[in-house]
Amino acid sequence: MHMTAYITMLFALIGTLFLGGWTAAALLAGRQERLVFSERGQWAITALLLFACGILLRALLLRDYSFYYVMSHVDSTLELAYVVTAFWAGSEGSLLFWAVVMALSAAVFVFTPGYRALSERTRIWFWIVFFVIQAFFLLMLTCWVNPFVQALPAPLDGKGMNPLLRNPGMIFHPPLLLLGYAVYVIPACAALGAALSGDAPDWIRPTRNWSILAWVFLTSGIILGGWWSYMELGWGGYWAWDPVENASLIPWCTGTAFVHTAIVGARRNALGRSNILIMALTFVLCVFGTYLVRSGVVESLHAFGEGGVAAPLLSFILFLTALSVAAALMAETSGQRSLGGLLSREGLLVVAAWTLLALGFVVGLGTMWPVISKLWSAKPVGLDAHFYNRVCLPLFALLALLFSICPWLGWKDGVRDKRGLAAAVVAFAASAAAFAALGYRLPLALIGAAGAVSCMTTAVLAIGLMPEMRTRQSMGAAAIHLGLGLMVLGVAFSGPYQLSTERDLGVNQSFETGGYTVTLKDVHEKSSRNMAQLIAELEVKKGGRVIGTVVPERRLYRGYEQPFAEVAVLPGLGDEIFTVLLGLTEDGGATLKVNVNPLVNWIWIGGIVISLAPLCVLGWRKRRKPGQDKE
Repeated sequence: MHMTAYITMLFALIGTLFLGGWTAAALLAGRQERLVFSERGQWAITALLLFACGILLRALLLRDYSFYYVMSHVDSTLELAYVVTAFWAGSEGSLLFWAVVMALSAAVFVFTPGYRALSERTRIWFWIVFFVIQAFFLLMLTCWVNPFVQALPAPLDGKGMNPLLRNPGMIFHPPLLLLGYAVYVIPACAALGAALSGDAPDWIRPTRNWSILAWVFLTSGIILGGWWSYMELGWGGYWAWDPVENASLIPWCTGTAFVHTAIVGARRNALGRSNILIMALTFVLCVFGTYLVRSGVVESLHAFGEGGVAAPLLSFILFLTALSVAAALMAETSGQRSLGGLLSREGLLVVAAWTLLALGFVVGLGTMWPVISKLWSAKPVGLDAHFYNRVCLPLFALLALLFSICPWLGWKDGVRDKRGLAAAVVAFAASAAAFAALGYRLPLALIGAAGAVSCMTTAVLAIGLMPEMRTRQSMGAAAIHLGLGLMVLGVAFSGPYQLSTERDLGVNQSFETGGYTVTLKDVHEKSSRNMAQLIAELEVKKGGRVIGTVVPERRLYRGYEQPFAEVAVLPGLGDEIFTVLLGLTEDGGATLKVNVNPLVNWIWIGGIVISLAPLCVLGWRKRRKPGQDKE
């Protein structure tokens, strides 16, 4: 054990436990002024965690193999960028990253107007809940997933990073997911604090920026993960419904549901208990995600494997779930308004939220089905991608339809803008007829694509037809739905209408697929310090005209016996040519897989829009203190 780092973590744990007890004593004694000590104490805990992170990062950069974590993820040939990303490449480092982001978020939250807008009792309960969560993470890091274990004797070189992680996606995807998980702790603790305080204060507005930022981080991480899977694994898709992929999608569904129920809660003073429960469970599901990744309870290509943390994590999840349900039931709901009818804006927002919650439930149930099926079968039964596609894709198409109708309805009942609603209906019908005429007649794909066009039409027209939609925040919300429409359109075509062909080709031989002619121009080998490469050069033509060259590879990394594919693509806003080199043939040619993926890049374009547009929704105005009169 590297003692300086371990003692730092131990002091952080002891300090958190002390602060939790101090805050609880302040609550019992009715001494709210003692809260200042809790706030400043959190700054000290954050400093200790940052110092521990600095020790691990320094060890990685110096390639100090006396750290078992460094030895397991770094070697002498690893590029500097991936040496840094090794910080979150393993179970121990990623959990430390999560803990330090949580600590830093709480320390920053103290300085925000939103924190000051919370009542004093809510702040006390906020800190009690937060210190319990932080203490558990620090207990994990000091007992079960310690990143500062020594490797004795220190080896001369490390094992290196898994080749699948040597991708630009590694720089952004894991930290964005972890940022989303960690930042959700702020609105979750505020929600529980508001419920437990009994003051029934407004916690949604004060933590609005935090819930939006957490959603942005999580959304961006999921989209980048899909792109990484598409570009790295060589199977031609972007979402395989793998348990670890699902682990991030489940809290995303509940977090997105909260984004919509929070609008109703903030504007209409309704859904008080529902909002508390949904937000609290979103953070619980983030912890559940790390349970799936680290417990070994389900098999996954991306999992860390069982590390002795299954029982502690499951116990903590059950505790947080019970606390969330109890707090929601205890919450003060006097003065809450009743909801409008189903055919109203708030009615459809609630339907959209329930649809998202249903998606999360289905994905969670399917992910855990191998475990659930053990109750009546000796052989666990897994559910493949066909199950998820049959159940989940219709729900995603329904969301696009809901968002194409919702803006045209009034808050209580009835249609607010008949012109806009008519335009959305016409856009759906006309696009469905056009796609069917072009030969795209699979029912789900057709409805999804037409719904996407209708959703995008609504997003654009709402700004033009309704003056109240021309605010920064309303336009940001419209842009998010525009991005959603682009993604749904890409999914509707890229999956069902993908063409995939595998062929053995000799040099200068060709084959045709989807109207494209692919010719193998060359196959050669190349070696470097850390890998051997088999490289194919392919020329792609359409209508007799060369439209580009792609160079897929097969790589064998030092220290690994299994070769890895390096995909090459010829991008386009229509079709994208996706190529994989599968191996050599006996005559010196190559075995190739070539996919023609229609509209796949609209998924990434829409994802970028969805990830950036919420930044326009963030509120930057200085909040008034409670009781302060308007000017």
